[in-house]
Amino acid sequence: MPNLFRTEYRKIVSVLCYRFGIEHIEVAEDIVSDTFLSATESWSVNGNPANPTAWLYMVAKNKTKNYLRRTSLLNQKLSPEIRSTTAITEELELDFSTKNITDSQLAMLFAVCDPCISSDSQIALALNLLCGFGIQEIADAFLTNKEVIYKRINRAKDKLKEHKVSIEQPSRTELNKRLETVLTTTYLLFSEGYYSVSQHTILRRELCVEAMRLCYLLTEHEITNQLSTNALLSLICFHSSRFDARMNGNGEIILYDDQDESLWNNELIERGQYYLQRSSSPTQLTRYHLEAGIAYYHTLKSDDDDKWNGILQLYNQLLILEYSPIAALNRTFALSKTAGKEKAIAEAEKLALTDNHFYFTLLGKLYTDLNDELALQHYKTAYALARTDADRAIISKNIKDFSA
Repeated sequence: MPNLFRTEYRKIVSVLCYRFGIEHIEVAEDIVSDTFLSATESWSVNGNPANPTAWLYMVAKNKTKNYLRRTSLLNQKLSPEIRSTTAITEELELDFSTKNITDSQLAMLFAVCDPCISSDSQIALALNLLCGFGIQEIADAFLTNKEVIYKRINRAKDKLKEHKVSIEQPSRTELNKRLETVLTTTYLLFSEGYYSVSQHTILRRELCVEAMRLCYLLTEHEITNQLSTNALLSLICFHSSRFDARMNGNGEIILYDDQDESLWNNELIERGQYYLQRSSSPTQLTRYHLEAGIAYYHTLKSDDDDKWNGILQLYNQLLILEYSPIAALNRTFALSKTAGKEKAIAEAEKLALTDNHFYFTLLGKLYTDLNDELALQHYKTAYALARTDADRAIISKNIKDFSA
């Protein structure tokens, strides 16, 4: 039931919102919640129906019609315009075909990612409406309480209503304005799952799976099947391919050099290669193309100069295209593989990311065997700055190695 709730909740809510508009979003949620309440009550007594999904769709349709009928009766004393609108909607059928569900979810994704609301609110609303996550689950994901998430989601809904955001298929003109926001939200959702500061865990696989699902949805629709969309899906596939090797049984992160390559998922690697090839173009190069290329190199099991030179060159292009301190920091690790630790240290120390534990962890690694006293000092600083138990565990292991 929990898995069915998550997968069907998002579909039914999307179809209802797509049909009746953002102004009726709470009504749609109430109808779906009531539908699942009826399912719980009925199935606990009568057992599960032969086709649970069809049962849910039928009940959702009936509850929607009942709501419209009640609303029509309540609005009889209102203006003729409202009465006319209500009467029309009573006769409409809800379309739960695969195509309409996909179209509805795509339209909802673009509505949720409207720039009138903040990126944090976009992610929270996407998790709630498009992924079927409950308020408590989202609060856990962002290491906060239910009240904060509840207010964040409600403010986002109010903003969408205030700006009269339409839930509709994006036109090609609108696509150019909004696709980047949609891809950014999907990317941030994946990043939160891939490196989560919540629940004292590094990997929230379910968030990553949802980001992959939303990105796949974009690639399957003609108008959103853009080069950048395929590049992002490629990036997600490559990173996801190393999930099983990236964490041990105690929930501790395993660094790239120490990963068991036999645990890498070859099917996801091949899928990443497929979408990377689909994204290739001599005229368009985005950050997702470059990051996908870097992630691809990390799925190669060799450790030769060609591999690290390729990674270094992609980081160089990425920093020119869209500079970020973390990308610059990651570049110095590739530089250490191609030009030696001394040169990498000089480049890393220029960044002076003194509030970032990754910065001091990298310096600790680079100074090891060159100046072990300084390396230990950097690891201790990194430990003090670390935000998760998993990070502290691996830094602590590095510290212990000096006294072994």
